[in-house]
Amino acid sequence: MNGRYLLDNSAWSRLFHPALPLNRRTEVAEAIRSDRVYVCLPFLLEAGYSARNLDDYRDITRALHGLPNASVDEAVEARAVHLQGDLVACGHHRLPPADLLIAAIAERHGLTVLHCDSDFDVIRDKTSAVLSAEWLAPPATFS
Repeated sequence: MNGRYLLDNSAWSRLFHPALPLNRRTEVAEAIRSDRVYVCLPFLLEAGYSARNLDDYRDITRALHGLPNASVDEAVEARAVHLQGDLVACGHHRLPPADLLIAAIAERHGLTVLHCDSDFDVIRDKTSAVLSAEWLAPPATFS
């Protein structure tokens, strides 16, 4: 893995899945250790939403708040709305709003979205986004 990445919950939730090859898990861990994996507000909220209880929430937030943060600003907000408009124009506007925000944040900060979610392929292919997105593993890995 080269470059800087914005973590999506779809990838985060699969980092310790037994089907993920060890070499890929090691690559991601090295990128995290070298501060090349970022988080953002929509991701942090999704990760917190998945907590089973308060102790789990505290463990999750403690681990994630140490990572570099890619911020949301007015340009990101406007870009996410614009991307949604692009999707409406081609009939794909039912994507989760958090994914649109994550795509806009990645574009704004020059980050590659690390994911396991075909919605980022739709955003990249069907909008004006200049979006770099990378699958954590091939889609069939976790089925």
